[in-house]
Amino acid sequence: MLSDIPAQTDDRVLVDFRTADDAGVFRWESGPALVQTVDFFTPIVDDPYVYGQIAAANAVSDIYAMGGRPLTALAIGAFPAEGLDHGTIRAIFRGGFDKLREAGVSLLGGHTVRDQEIKFGYAVTGAIDPARVLSNAGAKPGDVLFLTKPLGTGIIGTAIKFDRAEPALAEQAVRSMRTLNRAAAEALQALPAGAVHACTDITGFGLVGHASEMEAATGPGGWDPTRSISRAGSASLGTSTPTGSCCCTIHRHPADC
Repeated sequence: MLSDIPAQTDDRVLVDFRTADDAGVFRWESGPALVQTVDFFTPIVDDPYVYGQIAAANAVSDIYAMGGRPLTALAIGAFPAEGLDHGTIRAIFRGGFDKLREAGVSLLGGHTVRDQEIKFGYAVTGAIDPARVLSNAGAKPGDVLFLTKPLGTGIIGTAIKFDRAEPALAEQAVRSMRTLNRAAAEALQALPAGAVHACTDITGFGLVGHASEMEAATGPGGWDPTRSISRAGSASLGTSTPTGSCCCTIHRHPADC
């Protein structure tokens, strides 16, 4: 859909939507560049506080993936006018706030709307060295694929929604989703410039999907990871039922489930 949008004509835009990156980068006249992203989604766990934490960790991870340092955030929320108590909403915001504080990010404000389906997340702004921007483009043949977290949380998250995930497995997945990528980002920034050719945040599209985006951004004759990545699911549950076809107990109507 974005292919019909004209390309940027401002030379200060270093990264935009054309490479399907996690965030955009805008260069000032001098000093660090601006890196911006927005990310929000429907509940993927039953606990509203944990949902807020996961939403915040997910949003700031986009900044980390570009090689940047998240600084400020604006909350984005959509909540039903009826059927959801204020305590639940406060718990979502509190979880997000606590995770932002852990990341050293200042919450400046936000915006909420009424919607039948709960949605929550953040628009995050950070700073980045223009000479050390990491995008989807740049991967090279022979590069080693380095993962900072275990794979499979998407499949396990679907199992959680259907009450089909083993408690220990569900706890492990939730712990991973609410954990910041801050330590990995700081280790990345400590490496010499040019040591890492490309970086991305593996989320909704899975490993193969995001790797394919990196391949497309790199261009013909570049890195081709999909040949060596298994396309098989990591759980017997797989994706037999679409993720969006179920809901969590944060806001559940019996007729919908």
